[in-house]
Amino acid sequence: MKLYMFEHCSLCFRVRMAAALKGLHLQDVPVLDDDTKTLTALAGKRVVPILVKDDGRAMLESMDMVSYIDAQGEPLFTGPEHEAISTWAHEAAERTAPLTWPRYPLLGLPEFGTVAALNHYNQRKRKMIGDFSEILTHTRRYIDELMPHLERLDGLIESPNAINGTLSRDDIRVLPLLRSAAVVKGLQFLPKIAAYFETMLARIGYAPLPVI
Repeated sequence: MKLYMFEHCSLCFRVRMAAALKGLHLQDVPVLDDDTKTLTALAGKRVVPILVKDDGRAMLESMDMVSYIDAQGEPLFTGPEHEAISTWAHEAAERTAPLTWPRYPLLGLPEFGTVAALNHYNQRKRKMIGDFSEILTHTRRYIDELMPHLERLDGLIESPNAINGTLSRDDIRVLPLLRSAAVVKGLQFLPKIAAYFETMLARIGYAPLPVI
């Protein structure tokens, strides 16, 4: 299986995480941010992640990919799913964007490997949230706005090995968002979140992204 992806993409990391937990080989194929041609040829539109299965067919929805991966052999994500976690993940994705989007281009990631790719990302995201330099000056405010959400998550975590005590799709929802948030210098995870984050990354064999 091949996964066409961006290194910073939390939806892409869902799929990578699932494959790692299942012990399945997944070939990561980093795509330049401006390589719309490759993505469109594979999926008919510009989208990531794209999972190309061994039979050559492409899948487009990250959670569908997770389900497909989990169906290979004995199911692993058998634990309960809680609406509170799903709600948290949706809200956290919105809260972390002003903190993470301006920082990703500074991390030396493969999707920004050319000037054209970097400019393409910057132009796309600035249209959505504004000038990166200005947003970075308000980092402390955005961290303060995120903290109540992290406090809520800290109270929901049952174990460092699984959000709800047993691995579930809720883990797939949460860990990629924490990996994204962890790039922000000055943002400190609360104790249960930190233990969960470190334990799960070690379990799947991934290092955190650089901090800036």
